[in-house]
Amino acid sequence: MNLLQKDYTRAKKEGKILVALTAYDYPLARLLDESGVDLILVGDSLGMVVLGYPDTTSVSLNDMLHHTRAVARAVERATVVADLPKGVYDDPEGALTSARALIAAGAHGVKLEGGQERAGIISALTKEGISVLAHIGMLPQHIHEEGGYKIKGRTPQQADRLFEDAAAVERAGAFGVVLELVTPPLAREISRTLAIPTIGIGSGDGCDGQIRVLHDVIGLYPWFRPKFVEPKADVATVIRDAVQSYARDVRKGPEV
Repeated sequence: MNLLQKDYTRAKKEGKILVALTAYDYPLARLLDESGVDLILVGDSLGMVVLGYPDTTSVSLNDMLHHTRAVARAVERATVVADLPKGVYDDPEGALTSARALIAAGAHGVKLEGGQERAGIISALTKEGISVLAHIGMLPQHIHEEGGYKIKGRTPQQADRLFEDAAAVERAGAFGVVLELVTPPLAREISRTLAIPTIGIGSGDGCDGQIRVLHDVIGLYPWFRPKFVEPKADVATVIRDAVQSYARDVRKGPEV
């Protein structure tokens, strides 16, 4: 059992509710760290909210390394986890090479998508001392195969599969598991069966923690907002107002 697995298993046993958010740059990561967030994810969601891609599938390892370095420079106390992007962890050798690069960039651990089919990869990474956060349920890197973002666990077959996935990633050594768009009753039951914490996104309040894309929480990406997000601010409007005020001052020229 690695250090993060020990820490996060103990946190769950003590009943600690984990707070996690994404960050992709120095100033926002520093603000999150200063605000007491437990875990900061350098997510491949940066493909959409930072790089302007339609989904996460075009994000490269170089993209992830660039943003992980920026976040790592800012963080002093929170756990920093970086996503392994699509296509770099299809085999143990590729996964290990990519994960080591992200750790060298400053991440404390990596996240990858998939359950039973990724257990061997998770095991290979953890045996080399790399902490892994698993991710089951809706898998954004498979959005093309899925045909969109769909809630998981609505059928008995899906529910059984998710229970098996959760157990598999725990056995493989993951220190926690993200449950994305899993039906809330099922997410609660999965959480009860695991010794490692579950971190939910769109899966109800029965998980051991919650993660959101920061831009959704603070209203910094107004062009799309998931239904399950409750914005706490409207930063996009503040930025527009500030820029428009600045532009008016510049355009009126110097006072005579």
